[in-house]
Amino acid sequence: MSKHGIRIEHLSKRYGSGDTAVDALKDVNMNVAPGEVVGLIGPSGSGKSTLLKSLGAVITPTSGKMTLGEQTIFEQDWKVSDLRALRRDKIGFIFQSPYLIPFLDVVDNVALLPMLAGVSNSEARARALELLTALDVHHRAQAFPSQLSGGEQQRVAIARGLINRPPVILADEPTAPLDSERAMAVIRILNDMAKKFETAIIVVTHDEKIIPTFKRIYHIRDGVTTEEVGEGRLPD
Repeated sequence: MSKHGIRIEHLSKRYGSGDTAVDALKDVNMNVAPGEVVGLIGPSGSGKSTLLKSLGAVITPTSGKMTLGEQTIFEQDWKVSDLRALRRDKIGFIFQSPYLIPFLDVVDNVALLPMLAGVSNSEARARALELLTALDVHHRAQAFPSQLSGGEQQRVAIARGLINRPPVILADEPTAPLDSERAMAVIRILNDMAKKFETAIIVVTHDEKIIPTFKRIYHIRDGVTTEEVGEGRLPD
């Protein structure tokens, strides 16, 4: 594996043209190693959402370069022919809301992505159970989302984000709806999973409770990133 889980160089995104052009991203540079969890912080309108959508191959940047592992996925244009497969296989998403499918039980909520990627049902479910066990929620495998607590739902959402073993996970405000204890549990899980699966994880957050847990923090303001060394105080 490359020493870079994800590397972003001079990424920009311009909406519109001429006098009405808006530069949502001007010069974004980030570097997240496999096994590392970094914070991404910025005020409203700073470019966080545009950056996440660019990283998630949802929108096309204007210029710059993005590398996942050894593979350049974007350099002035997409270098990958199937963006849907890229999102499914290489990028995991964890959102503020779990977005679990209400009529599927927990194990099938997690196993669905690999099934869609062509993995056999039995292998996908076995992989899902392994992750649910690692996240200490395997005893809820047959439950439906409505039967879970908020913390359990978020753990299932984390399992779903990890299930295809992506090199990168984008977590958008994953602790926003949680109290301090559950928020710290989620951060502890993300750090454990990052190390276990050699995943590079970017956590977008406004949550003051979890900011001291990051060893490195990227600030984004007016479409430009700066890097800061964080406290790295992980919960026990």
